[in-house]
Amino acid sequence: MNNLIYSMNATLPIFLMIILGKVLSRLHIIDEHFTKVTDKYVFTVALPVLVFKDLTEGDIRSCFDGKYVLFCFLVTLCSILAIWGLTELFMKEESEKGAFIQASYRSSAAILGLAFIDNMYNGAGLAPLMIIGAVPLYNIFAVIILTLKGEKEGQEAFSHTLKTTVIKIFTNPILLGILIALPFAFWSPDFPPFVEKTINNIAGTATPLALISIGAGFEGRKAIKKIRPTLVASFIKLILLAALFLPLAVYMGYRNQELMAILIMLASPATVSCYIMAKNTGNDSILTSSIIVLTTLLSSFTLTMWIFILRLMNVL
Repeated sequence: MNNLIYSMNATLPIFLMIILGKVLSRLHIIDEHFTKVTDKYVFTVALPVLVFKDLTEGDIRSCFDGKYVLFCFLVTLCSILAIWGLTELFMKEESEKGAFIQASYRSSAAILGLAFIDNMYNGAGLAPLMIIGAVPLYNIFAVIILTLKGEKEGQEAFSHTLKTTVIKIFTNPILLGILIALPFAFWSPDFPPFVEKTINNIAGTATPLALISIGAGFEGRKAIKKIRPTLVASFIKLILLAALFLPLAVYMGYRNQELMAILIMLASPATVSCYIMAKNTGNDSILTSSIIVLTTLLSSFTLTMWIFILRLMNVL
């Protein structure tokens, strides 16, 4: 019961912020222009700073485990490639593929993960290493997939598309935030209080603004028409990936915080940055927001279920 209460305390505020965005939109306090500006700010400033903050808060150098980072990297890579391949085989609606693939694999690892693990264990443990192993792949493949699957004006030549994709990978703000953060994460400098507070303040704007934007742009009637891919993506995100890879993690000997970080990587709700990136690359933002809303609602129960199972196995 304690796990359920904490899971709900962690995820219900996210859902309530989405509702707030819809209410503010209906009251004409915010409009489409606001959401466009907000999306751009969150994508280019707030999310990169949030990732920087998460990576530099812990002392990664003292607890670095290359095997653990590699495990998270390979599991994430296998998940992405499998989902991408199966989507190409079985999904008929081409315009939905990019949004579906991204939201099916991309977790709230940086936004939800560290706080969740710290609450359970009074310390993040190897969670920052999970972020190093998984989050760069999340973003690299998101840029690749969303660029290839997004709406294009006219028929682009393959070489031009490939060039555009490569440029977008290396100029992606979130990836740049990770690259800038890595030296600081291993060096572990003590930032002056005013710098640390500024970073915290900017990072703190990422999630609420993104959620308000999702709520303001959420179109319930259109989302209902996409309920089938939403349900499938939610099942993959919350149940299937964890069912496939958690046994392997247990077999590899991972326990407590390190296993909890892997659970968050595999089975936490789709991250709000999915919506920001889908909307900014001409992909299906309605399907993306629908998956984020449903996985956020259900994750309180599914995460509690996984924690209960792992505790029964005496590995958490």
